[in-house]
Amino acid sequence: MTKVYFVRHAQPEHDWCDDRTRPLTAEEKADSGIVLDTLKDKSIDIFYCSPYKRSMDTIADTASYYGKEILTDERLRERAKGENGNVCGMFEKRWNDHNYHEENGESLRMVQERNIAALTEILAGNKDKNIVIGTHGTALSTILNFYHPQFGCKDFLRIIDWMPYIIELDFEETTLTAIQEHCHVEKEFRGKDRADKKQ
Repeated sequence: MTKVYFVRHAQPEHDWCDDRTRPLTAEEKADSGIVLDTLKDKSIDIFYCSPYKRSMDTIADTASYYGKEILTDERLRERAKGENGNVCGMFEKRWNDHNYHEENGESLRMVQERNIAALTEILAGNKDKNIVIGTHGTALSTILNFYHPQFGCKDFLRIIDWMPYIIELDFEETTLTAIQEHCHVEKEFRGKDRADKKQ
């Protein structure tokens, strides 16, 4: 059995303009200690991550604890957001139509296809290992939707404030056999209009 521990990043500094280099605040970096506490007895063999700084920083202490390098994969990055990509109603529009996207943004289908392609390669190359993948809220949600198509907007909004969040997916070859949520820290996701949360 291959175990994949997906780690959604801790809350970043939302006033930071560049999405790729957006860091964790000092408080949120401390919150990422829950990741090490949760994973230090899981015998992790390998670490993969989105190349975005907030995801790397969230799993950095855990990788250091195991003496492992973090391997980045561009396909694991978060959804590219166009102008007004997170304003009221946009989440629901994208989840109702996975091909919908704002100008210069990505659709959920685009995000899902590249994340699943990366995950499929990771599973093929690491059979029967324990794997950590540093990820993002939307990217992770599209992966969960791939295996359970009933996962939708309400499920996405349920976890939107969970930063960090750890969920385990177990596989036999590439077949998902079990899902287990391990832990989360609830922090307000400030990168959106709060009206979306109420829909």
